[in-house]
Amino acid sequence: MSEPLPIGRPVRRRYGRRLFGVAVLALAAVWLLSQHDLRAFKVTSGSMEPTLAVGARVEVDLAARTPRIGDIVAFHPPAGADPQAPVCGAPGQGAGYAEACAIATPQESRTVFIKRVVAGPGDTIAIVAGHAIRDGRAEPDPYVAPCAAGSSCTFPAAFRLATGEYYMLGDNRGVSDDSRFWGPVPAAWIIGTVVRCSMLGAVCHPVRG
Repeated sequence: MSEPLPIGRPVRRRYGRRLFGVAVLALAAVWLLSQHDLRAFKVTSGSMEPTLAVGARVEVDLAARTPRIGDIVAFHPPAGADPQAPVCGAPGQGAGYAEACAIATPQESRTVFIKRVVAGPGDTIAIVAGHAIRDGRAEPDPYVAPCAAGSSCTFPAAFRLATGEYYMLGDNRGVSDDSRFWGPVPAAWIIGTVVRCSMLGAVCHPVRG
């Protein structure tokens, strides 16, 4: 008579395979959930150089819509940013004037911009030689490209942001089309905060200064 088959061993093997399969599925689910709130954008202008090069791919956390000072964010600007010559919501401010734009046009643009937050709700903001002066103090900004002297780089008259408003500047201050010319951005128009960036597989400069 032949010996009985080792019934227990195949059962344990099958059980182990099932556990392994469940673990793989669980890890895949966790990964998918972690990616759920991320959205990719491609940088198409040099306004954020040297931090973000043209062609860089950035991933934006859609859940991080309350940025800190220094964060890089994706957002919809005011519709005043759409024309070739940006339009400020207040006369006598913005491009061609001595004062930075303090009041945006009320409509929201469909365009997506990527800039750095230099001031938030309740802060006072002025710009001198391309550097943000927040609440009377210059913000540390080693990431900023040098900005030549001129009307687009210096707006010394400080003003206060209203509740729920953020001021956005590009790191390439000499060429960036930003809040100086079309005003603050309401919190509701912020898409999310940039958390990762890459270009052809290489890591870009840090997203925070």
